[in-house]
Amino acid sequence: MGMFGGYGGYWWLDSFVMAEIVYLATRRFCRSFLNRNNDPCGRQYDQMTQATRSGCANTVEGSARNATSRETEMKLTDIARASLAELHLDYVNWLLDKGLIPWAKDSAEAQALYAVRLDRPAYGKDVVHDGCAHILTQQKKFAQWLDSGDDTVIANTLMILISRTINMLNHQMESQGEQFKEEGGFREKLSEIRHEAMARHEGAPACPECGAPMRKRTAKSGKHPGQPFWGCSKYPACNGLRPFEENPPETNR
Repeated sequence: MGMFGGYGGYWWLDSFVMAEIVYLATRRFCRSFLNRNNDPCGRQYDQMTQATRSGCANTVEGSARNATSRETEMKLTDIARASLAELHLDYVNWLLDKGLIPWAKDSAEAQALYAVRLDRPAYGKDVVHDGCAHILTQQKKFAQWLDSGDDTVIANTLMILISRTINMLNHQMESQGEQFKEEGGFREKLSEIRHEAMARHEGAPACPECGAPMRKRTAKSGKHPGQPFWGCSKYPACNGLRPFEENPPETNR
């Protein structure tokens, strides 16, 4: 995501494209098959459309936040994943209410859907225009199922597309986690710089483990509760410790 991160980077994500396909198809499903008889208060409509919107919106916000905080990016991606999992259950229950079970993963119908792959985006300078065209083009790949007019076929199709989207988000979170461990984000780096500056201002010694400036801390438990000590400013990545001295011989001034 680094190459296309920040504002607008989500247009290049297959997870966003697939989530948008699910969003558009879910809205049409709700308009076509929910009515005063099976959804008299409109709660099912609201629940399903809000869940699919959340899947898209949190993917977008997570992409926009990757420049400021990897941790926030991961949390938002996880919310998108959870929202789509909730929507998946709605379609499961739609079938169960009819006394039906979902297509088996090894069935001909399911395998045909899994075989449809998304094209790689090729955008020019107008990313929003080209991105919307790309989404509609990819949506057409699933038209024989989504345009069938059969609610059970559409429900099964959307369950598979949702599962594929969740799988994409799982891979994104793994990548985000690796990037977070290696480099953090702007907010994490800013916090680290602030802690190091505070440590230098305190005349802190260097950490015996990694050489980073240390910070004055107070023991909350153990043999000397309430007593000060020097702890590495890189904690929890580094657990270096030193006894506290008012004028340590080795400082980072």
